[in-house]
Amino acid sequence: MNYPFNTKITNFFGTRLPIVAGGMQWLSDAKYVGAAAKAGMIGFITAGSFPDLDALRKEIRHCRDLADGLPFGVNVSMLPKLVEGEKTDLIFDLIIDEGVRFVETAGRNPEKYLPRLHHAGIKVLHKVPAVKYAQKAQDIGVDAVTVVGAECGGHPGMDLVGTIVQAAIAARKITIPLVIGGGIGNGAQIVAALALGADGVIIGTRFLVAEEIWAHRAFKEQLIKADETGTMLIMKTLKNTLRALRNDTAQTVHRLEQEHGGNLDVLMPHISGKVGRMAYETGDTSVGALATGQSVAFADRIEPLVVIAGRLEKEMIEAMSRLRELSKNCLQSKI
Repeated sequence: MNYPFNTKITNFFGTRLPIVAGGMQWLSDAKYVGAAAKAGMIGFITAGSFPDLDALRKEIRHCRDLADGLPFGVNVSMLPKLVEGEKTDLIFDLIIDEGVRFVETAGRNPEKYLPRLHHAGIKVLHKVPAVKYAQKAQDIGVDAVTVVGAECGGHPGMDLVGTIVQAAIAARKITIPLVIGGGIGNGAQIVAALALGADGVIIGTRFLVAEEIWAHRAFKEQLIKADETGTMLIMKTLKNTLRALRNDTAQTVHRLEQEHGGNLDVLMPHISGKVGRMAYETGDTSVGALATGQSVAFADRIEPLVVIAGRLEKEMIEAMSRLRELSKNCLQSKI
């Protein structure tokens, strides 16, 4: 493919841009993922967002129609409270049966599922919060890996290493296609990640204001008002750190953790995913542990995903032009 940004990730997925629209719980549906495909990226339907297998199957088929032959995938987040035991096996059976070509996994080690997925011709992108886990994923045979830094929305792990450090270290140790994420919402950052040795980036928070995201407009308008200080870290005491929007719920959880430690019974009424879903439905961003990264600072307007992707691409090209000018100046100074 003769695209301006031709990397191992664009070749891996067959996309025009080295950008993964990562699976976001409750929000990554067929409309959004299909729009990502049309915009030159790959997106992942979140299996855990749907109440049963029939609903997931319907969504996959709808996405296939919307994507019009372009690549898309399904996210399977194997966290105990999301898809337990046998349901995970059934979800993978469904994905195989539907002929999905790509799967994004996160949470637990996917090793036991790899033979079955690979036999079906499915490629697996596994997401982790630290380079050491990326190395393990590479060793067990995943096809590509995502490493997210401390700036990311959702779960950045316990070590909280920044994205720029993660990228530079991972590039030295990972030989399979490498995706980097965490705080990325500008095209210049994408070019920087590629310069550090990554093959692509994953973006979530920046895309929350896309028109195709079904969340209430008031929710998106609140994100537009936020800046890079508009998030905070909670749930450390549960050893499941979450970067969330700084709101009443996050402040309450922070206080309760100081008072009660990692008492799940005390925290659950506030951190339950169902509470967060209500915020998306009503637009009331004061409630819910709403996964949000520091790249919320770049979410400046509500517009179609293809327009956001176009702006990112323009910023990437501008950043490359600056680098070429810098390189030219360096060469001239040596003459």
